[in-house]
Amino acid sequence: MSDLLPLGPGAWAFISLYLLSLIGVGWVAKKARTTDTLKDFYLAGDGFGLTVLFLTLFATQYSGNTFFAFTGATYRIGYAWILSLHFMTAVIVAYLLFAPKLHRLARQRDYLTPADFVQDRYANRALSVIVTIVMVIVLCNFLLAQLMAMGRAMQGLANDSGGTAYTGGVIILALIMVIYGTLGGMRAVAWTDALQGGILAIGFVILVGLLFDRFGPLSDATRLIVERDLLHGTRKALPPDAAQCRAWLSYILTVGFGICLYPQAIQRIYAARTPQVLRRSLALMAFMPLPTMIISLIAGIMALAYLPGLEGASADQIFGRVLREIQNHSTLGYGLVVVTLSAVLAAMMSTADSALLSISSMLTKDLCSNFLMPNASQAQLTRLGKKFSWSVIVVLIVLSLLLREKSSLVQLMDRKLDLLIQLVPAFIVGIRWQGLRGGAVLTGLIVGVTLALVLAFGEFSFTSAGKVSGFHPGLVALVPNLLIAVGGSMLLNFKSGTASDVGVAYR
Repeated sequence: MSDLLPLGPGAWAFISLYLLSLIGVGWVAKKARTTDTLKDFYLAGDGFGLTVLFLTLFATQYSGNTFFAFTGATYRIGYAWILSLHFMTAVIVAYLLFAPKLHRLARQRDYLTPADFVQDRYANRALSVIVTIVMVIVLCNFLLAQLMAMGRAMQGLANDSGGTAYTGGVIILALIMVIYGTLGGMRAVAWTDALQGGILAIGFVILVGLLFDRFGPLSDATRLIVERDLLHGTRKALPPDAAQCRAWLSYILTVGFGICLYPQAIQRIYAARTPQVLRRSLALMAFMPLPTMIISLIAGIMALAYLPGLEGASADQIFGRVLREIQNHSTLGYGLVVVTLSAVLAAMMSTADSALLSISSMLTKDLCSNFLMPNASQAQLTRLGKKFSWSVIVVLIVLSLLLREKSSLVQLMDRKLDLLIQLVPAFIVGIRWQGLRGGAVLTGLIVGVTLALVLAFGEFSFTSAGKVSGFHPGLVALVPNLLIAVGGSMLLNFKSGTASDVGVAYR
């Protein structure tokens, strides 16, 4: 957002009041708590109704940062990034494979964290711990990226080429986030999700109209991109070639099965008030990829046609340039940008706080409660969870100030999903097939995670740009992971004649 026009005192006052109002939401959410328990703090007690659950699921799948990342990806790749419609739809398909049954089990067995299901299903403590560690690592990476994005956003808003605005943005926004999160827990996060989701939906619809008013029809932009393709030999407006088709398939599978396994997504499945609420929320979510992704696609295509010049990871700045064009175009555009940026900043904070809340719950419940403090009361554990939130955010603030991320936002998403997709056997296969064995799943998970990391960060003749012949390393690593988990389970079942380590909930 470094190309935005400098904001005046009125705009800064509006943004500041908007962000500080989130603490008020956290206070109201605290007052709504009925008991001082982990379930009430991390799952909002009896859970959410249709409206809040739908909006918080929507915010989990799409964050304010998504628009920056996906607009930048469209700018780099061109029309081929229309695949974002498909892989975001694939997330809903993946949810339907396991979410309804997982919700039923969660209500019957009082699950709080993802590892609660894993332990109940497989009765394998080592597997539960490894799953928790993988999820915590993924979410720390995710949260760090969100903090850095918030710092860059504030740096762009303040038009500061130095690091003062970045540092202040990270610290101030993170503090607001952790305050309202530790005040109201899951309720505060879900309610702020609903607020940001509603504002962003309205704001971006108006934004598309202003884009057409500023640049003209999409056909003119496409014609310019085609001419540039013919001149430079690129394919940004042409049908995908074989390599891009492989990338499409890889993204559809990796994103589809990865995002639905975010710990915060699983905990929202737990938090649905009834099975009917969950099914209706997922049904509504099935319609959201088209209107949501088409906005970033249009913005990216318009920018590619009329605002060329950015390459690589710097293309993630293009959304800021698009907003500058809207600012310059009309008074309405300037006002819209101020409101939209307020909601984008708050949405980044809400997304980050959702990850922080999940990290806190897993450290408290899966590690401390199970191993270090088995006799602690619910109130003690809840207070411990809040302390974990503050400790984690302090460490990540320091890291975000020390590091300068060079990767694009989409590349960061790729690395997280490479690890998350290794949990497919434990959750999706395990909930559909009773014969899956915990020992085989554990072995497959270790092999899959190790191979995914080696392929992602190693330098090999068969890898390029972090991909293996166009496929995500995590998707390639999932193949031996699945073979070991399924094949090993079949072999063990054949030898023993029974799936002896199936957990209590499945007997």
